Amino acid sequence: MTEQDDDTDSAIDSSTGTDSGSDLIDSAFASEQADDESRDRTDTDSQHGSIGASSLDDIVLDDVEDTDDAGEASRGLFDDLLSGEPIFEKKEVLRPSYTPRKLPHREDQINNMATILVSALRGDTPSNILIYGKTGTGKTASAKFVSEELESTSEKYSVACEVEYINCEVTDTQYRVLAQLANKFIEKNRDHITDRIDELESLRERVREDESSLAETDFESIGDIESTLESLREEREGFEEVPMTGWPTDRVYSTFFEAVDYTERVVVIMLDEIDKLVEKSGDDTLYNLSRMNSELEKSKVSIIGISNDLKFTDFLDPRVKSSLGEEEIVFPPYDANQLRDILQARAEVAFEDGSLSDDVIPLCAAFAAQEHGDARRALDLLRTAGELAERDKTDRVEEDHVRQAQEKIELDRVVEVVRTLPTQSKLVLFAIILLEKNGVHNINTGEVYNIYKSLCEEIDADVLTQRRVTDLISELDMLGIVNAVVVSKGRYGRTKEISLSVPIDETEAVLLSDSRLGDIEDVQPFVQARFDQ
Repeated sequence: MTEQDDDTDSAIDSSTGTDSGSDLIDSAFASEQADDESRDRTDTDSQHGSIGASSLDDIVLDDVEDTDDAGEASRGLFDDLLSGEPIFEKKEVLRPSYTPRKLPHREDQINNMATILVSALRGDTPSNILIYGKTGTGKTASAKFVSEELESTSEKYSVACEVEYINCEVTDTQYRVLAQLANKFIEKNRDHITDRIDELESLRERVREDESSLAETDFESIGDIESTLESLREEREGFEEVPMTGWPTDRVYSTFFEAVDYTERVVVIMLDEIDKLVEKSGDDTLYNLSRMNSELEKSKVSIIGISNDLKFTDFLDPRVKSSLGEEEIVFPPYDANQLRDILQARAEVAFEDGSLSDDVIPLCAAFAAQEHGDARRALDLLRTAGELAERDKTDRVEEDHVRQAQEKIELDRVVEVVRTLPTQSKLVLFAIILLEKNGVHNINTGEVYNIYKSLCEEIDADVLTQRRVTDLISELDMLGIVNAVVVSKGRYGRTKEISLSVPIDETEAVLLSDSRLGDIEDVQPFVQARFDQ
């Protein structure tokens, strides 16, 4: 920078300082004038009281009338939204939680599961089952479908058979899994005792009317019935539910064990996203569950594990792996034609007649087929397209609504991926965003690292090595958040040129919603300092 430039900057700084001082003085003077004018108006109003009051009444009345009109508009808000013809008849059919009565193109897998589990209806222990397949291939829906059929058939033939479902993405520790299962069976046992108490109270009333009713029972007197009722009530009160935290794990396990073995029954425990449980807590839970049958006296337990990860059993203890994976069922991805059949079956129930144009379902199926045959993605697309059509107040879902839905879902996916990134990856991504926002193109790793270090200092985070930051950039590239291309610089070696692959404003907003990154008050000087070097 030249000496002349220094002089110019000094002059500008001096000028700015003078103007700021003048502004403060002018502002104070204006405020004082405003106070004087306010006092003058108050005095004038008090001198012309009746006239002022009359004028004020007129104004208030006018204001009330306007407010009333505004209230009328607000009350009609939902009337406007409901004015169009409905598109959906039963939207819940398009949600992943819905279990349909028929599952197209999954007959082989369903029949395979039924063949294994039918032994439960004979009072025997079914083999444990591991179900594999990518997201949206119908694993959970098929398993729930078979489970519902199993329970309804067990009621039909008066066989004690129960299925308990646990989502291990939510319930992801051994303590939580055992506590949730224990409390479910404690509740079932209470209900069982309550039913027995109701039966005995009914018997007691019949015996009071006719003592000969005792002849058909194991009781010798009303006193025996009373004594049994008393012990059952005490037993029901004696069940202690497991708190979500605080107990030793072995106490939780023993409580669960006793609750399961309270009465004779076959229990199927379905662990969805089982790989998440193993990843978070190891294989202790599976080890304990898979060995229960050797200790149980009245009940029998079978496990169904559902996983998106075909290799998660590689991390299991060999004993757990051999007992858990007695039967394995693989769910292949759907192709576009199969997805079309699935959507067609759901659409017939979900939408009003004539609500879909002919090209909507094929387009949804084509988009989802590109995502590894994900039926869940196809259903989300169709539902979102319908919702967008409703917002447009049209009576049909068109191709354009599907394309808008694809963009919206893709943005939602990006938001979710960015939101769940580790803090260090978020800092690296934030550095890339700051560089792009300040006009830097073909960003290299060194530039990212300089900004990254400043961000770490700002939030007091550990600073990783440049090599590790390069690895994090590669991970962001794999997730599709950034595009990192290795380019040759001749004798200067090779470097990565980095650019964002996601919307910059939305991504930045997600990053700043993180409590730690939200503490960064002014990152602009960091970027400016980087450019001035």
